[in-house]
Amino acid sequence: MSQMLNTGVRWTIHDVELFAENEGMRYEIVDGELFMTRASHFKHQQTCGKIFGQLDVWSELTGLGEAVINPGVLFSESDNVIPDVVWATKETLALTLDEAGHLTGAPDLVVEVLSASNEDLRRDKEAKLKLYSSRVVKEYWIADWRSRKLEVYRREDNQLKLLETLFSSDNIISPLLAAFSCTVDQFFPV
Repeated sequence: MSQMLNTGVRWTIHDVELFAENEGMRYEIVDGELFMTRASHFKHQQTCGKIFGQLDVWSELTGLGEAVINPGVLFSESDNVIPDVVWATKETLALTLDEAGHLTGAPDLVVEVLSASNEDLRRDKEAKLKLYSSRVVKEYWIADWRSRKLEVYRREDNQLKLLETLFSSDNIISPLLAAFSCTVDQFFPV
């Protein structure tokens, strides 16, 4: 469950650094707007793990890149997010990974798993979609474990556009992930 602090203030990473440690809270900034999120639902976390697992096994087999759960992505002082899962080629990682272990540029694929609140839906389907589109993410998946569906956005005409909505028995394939294929159902807990 997330909440947004809409005070008319443009937040930066420097503001968040001043917050007292608040265990279980996650802070993200999108275009200067601060989002605070508490620990996610158990099935949300399971979904993240299953998507990561599929991407990680494929990455190990192909050696083409790496998948990561909850990486920090520091696009700028006012765009600092923690996607649920990302995948990046080795070349992208070499160009964007800083010494502190944060991505400072767009991973090739970003995956967000939806939470239930309207604020979370707005964050993932509007604010983050615009951010990832403007920062040249090549592909963006929005997974909904409640309805067991996956929305696939791909870069087209310099922006991310909804290409398809896949359901449990559908196969997910991607031009980014050569020979990767699994059913959408494999992304979700029983």
